[in-house]
Amino acid sequence: RRGGFGLVVGIDRTGHRTQLELAGAHIVLGDVAELDLGSTRADPWTLVYQGFDPAHEGHREALTALGNGYMATRGAHPERKDDGVHYPGTYLAGVYNRTASTMHRRELEEEHLVNVPNWLPVDIRIGDGPWWSTGDINTSQESVELDLRRGLLTRRVMLSAPGAGRLSIVQRRLVSMHNPHLAALETTIAADGFTGTVSVRTGIDAGVTNTNVRDYVGTGHRHLSAPAFTEPDGDTVLCEVETNRSRIRIALAVRTIVSCGGKVEPGSVDGTGQYRRQFDARLADGQSVTMDKTAAVVTSRDGAISSPATGALAELAGSGRGVSELLEDHEASWRRLWDRFAITLDTDAQSQLVLNLHVLHLLQTISVHTAVLDAGVPARGLHGEGYRGHIFWDELFVFPVIGIRVPGISRALLDYRWRRLDAARAAAKTVGLEGALFPWQSGSDGREETPKELYNTRSSRWMEDNSYRQRHVGLAVAYNAWQHYQVSGDRDWLLERGAELIVEVARIFASLATFDQAEDRFHISGVMGPDEYHDGYPDAPGAGIRDNTYTNVLVSWVCERACDVMVELAGHPANELTDRLHIRPEEISLWSRLARRLSIPFHSDGVLSQFEGYADLAELDWAHYRAKYGNIGRLDLILEAEGDATNRYKLAKQADVLMLIHLLGPQGVLKQLHRLGYPFSDSDLEQTVEYYLARTANGSTLSRVVHASVLSRFDESRAWEVFREALVADLDDTQGGTTQEGIHLGAMSGTVDLITRSFAGLQTEANALTFAPRLPAHLGRICFQLRYRGHRVEVTLSKDRILIHLQPCTAPAVRIGVASNYVELAGGESKDFPMAAADPDRSGPETPDGQRDQLQPKVGTDE
Repeated sequence: RRGGFGLVVGIDRTGHRTQLELAGAHIVLGDVAELDLGSTRADPWTLVYQGFDPAHEGHREALTALGNGYMATRGAHPERKDDGVHYPGTYLAGVYNRTASTMHRRELEEEHLVNVPNWLPVDIRIGDGPWWSTGDINTSQESVELDLRRGLLTRRVMLSAPGAGRLSIVQRRLVSMHNPHLAALETTIAADGFTGTVSVRTGIDAGVTNTNVRDYVGTGHRHLSAPAFTEPDGDTVLCEVETNRSRIRIALAVRTIVSCGGKVEPGSVDGTGQYRRQFDARLADGQSVTMDKTAAVVTSRDGAISSPATGALAELAGSGRGVSELLEDHEASWRRLWDRFAITLDTDAQSQLVLNLHVLHLLQTISVHTAVLDAGVPARGLHGEGYRGHIFWDELFVFPVIGIRVPGISRALLDYRWRRLDAARAAAKTVGLEGALFPWQSGSDGREETPKELYNTRSSRWMEDNSYRQRHVGLAVAYNAWQHYQVSGDRDWLLERGAELIVEVARIFASLATFDQAEDRFHISGVMGPDEYHDGYPDAPGAGIRDNTYTNVLVSWVCERACDVMVELAGHPANELTDRLHIRPEEISLWSRLARRLSIPFHSDGVLSQFEGYADLAELDWAHYRAKYGNIGRLDLILEAEGDATNRYKLAKQADVLMLIHLLGPQGVLKQLHRLGYPFSDSDLEQTVEYYLARTANGSTLSRVVHASVLSRFDESRAWEVFREALVADLDDTQGGTTQEGIHLGAMSGTVDLITRSFAGLQTEANALTFAPRLPAHLGRICFQLRYRGHRVEVTLSKDRILIHLQPCTAPAVRIGVASNYVELAGGESKDFPMAAADPDRSGPETPDGQRDQLQPKVGTDE
């Protein structure tokens, strides 16, 4: 659409063909990687859907959800309930409940992120005709417009009933980024060729359940107690509920004000837990009436309240009237966020639009409001019930974006892990290990939430789920902790919390490792890599694999960082840490040995093996399965239904070995392998990349993020194509209907990280921020901001130069490096680096681990 109203983006995708909706028509265009909409003058800050598509409504609801890091509400139509097409859902960060249920004849106990009472309900009737919610009112000219810059959702629709006139409906809603407890919905109804009575029914639906993911629906989908409704005044209703096992009390207060007089019926509650109140107004042709709903949500987990009910009413009393009065502060909060997080690309409008959409959803899930909560990074955002709202390793893709811009938020998210260290220590102790055994899926208290079995709808059979063996989740925690220290330089935090995370992760892997005297090598067995498709060997399924390369190389890296912690804190801080954690000199010596003597498997042709024995597995007939099934992302389910198993084949669900290049950079991987005593070259690494690109099913949206990151170091043109595929994964729902269960937060954040980490080549070294740009041909220029050790750093990157400017600030000067050219800059200073001076063979900083080569542990080393 022209005139600044925005780009209208569709949601269907088959292979590389992308569907766009233009003014209600469906036009199929070519390969999305080649699609250039720059000439359409589209607005990259507005996502628009025209018409109504019941097959994809759940998908749209997730992508048009609004949130603020404390709560989020799906973009569901206010007049609708859960009916198999629509799914209203509001979720609060960290609010979980455990239930027992029966699914497919199995007794299960699981913890879920809770769908809390729905504050949206608004229904409309023309005269004595049917209610809008029945579907018997004709609708036309419907559009939904998400303003990404302001976090504002606008819906327009024309209603007409048989024998009556028409009503023009405009609904605006927001979830306040200024006040995390507030949300508002404004409904304006205008008579069009009609004079008569209009009825509006509004209320709260507290009878909601968790049924967003149909595969999870059993007998235990109800998480809330019976609601209690009270009316503190003529405009306000208060709803109080409690989760039935975790006993979290939730209060929702809703104030409704109508702009004109009319008949108001008393509120009533039906047997399903829904409160309703009806307003009747007489409109003449051309007249309009506006109804403002303002909602306040408070729970017993919040601070500075005497009770959720009094807290919700207090928030409501201090708020303005509806969207119009909340909008100014809400817009100002978003303006400040975009000032820090916006990335400007000199490329096609669609890429910029989708990147902006990804930043929006990241900040709607993780924000400054999250920082005051005890909450982690839910893999599907606060946008749906996929993965039961659990926290995985996806935070590994979120921290680089958040931490380099608002380190206070990443510190709070790391505190989520730190508070659960005792649970992780207890889990390790239970299986006879030292250190901290973090769960693959985490929820409220840090216990392992991974289901023991997975139901395969293809075969109607239960499959064992051994993904709890993905011990590498602890490595992600340690990696994030060290990167936070590198960005912030916060030594006090490192001493008090960060070091503890790193040391306890080093301990668990030191405890898992066994030493082979003949080989002079350590081995780690019984684990799973990020691949997820190998939980054991063909003759020993479920028992785990030996020497997963990703795990072992990253264990080597983490053990070095554990030694570095002792060096960084040398003196009285290290003495305090040693005493508090009972660190023994022989432990530090063991970490140093592990860092240099872990076993890494290789194929006979020099390719890095995904794990020991991988080269002996059978080759999969990829062409056969693609021809037979089309989308083969879930090969585990396909093969099980055929009586086969992924353990037999050389394949991967998602990037595994290649994750190392994504995290450490090519030179970082080579450096780590050399420290382990393995000769490995750039050409060997490139051969390894090609090998695994051909054997990955891309069954996870994270996979293409990693592949684009890796390819940016070797082939910028291919990197751009894969980046575009990663970019539209949720927009086009490439995972086959899963986006309706929540956005893929790690993949969204990962595409944002790709711009800075891969295309701009950003790395944090010891006391330096470095860049090694590799700009794809499709990108003319990139502009973004970072926060590094107290400074706001503005970066403008083009083909021939990179301009670094530090906004005025009194923080100590910092070192900035491009290629091997380092300068020290203070607040207010700038440096223009010509790209001609960059070394084209240098794929990243020499020390991606952030330490100097000569830096060795000073205590208890064996060297």
